[in-house]
Amino acid sequence: MKITYKTIIKIILIILFIACLFKMPYGYFQLVRFVGMASFVWFAYIENERKDKTLFIIWILSALLINPFIKIALGRMIWNIVDVAWAILLLTTILVDKKIADDQNRS
Repeated sequence: MKITYKTIIKIILIILFIACLFKMPYGYFQLVRFVGMASFVWFAYIENERKDKTLFIIWILSALLINPFIKIALGRMIWNIVDVAWAILLLTTILVDKKIADDQNRS
């Protein structure tokens, strides 16, 4: 499988979200908000081009939730759950994209 920019960004996000589970300075969480929002908007754009409305909506809602401008206070525990959910979702989409690419290469 050829590693794409989208896959690299998803792996970086997974690492950033998992690191949020540990004690980090406030600036780190701000960085994660900016990087996460920008990445989720980009993913939404890609899915909209692919006509995948389900993932498009998931990425847009994720971008709205993580946006650094209008902060949503969920509490540390709920944010940790959201971070793990995003990490799992990103990993799942990497694996699904890999399977689709492998199937296309075989045909």
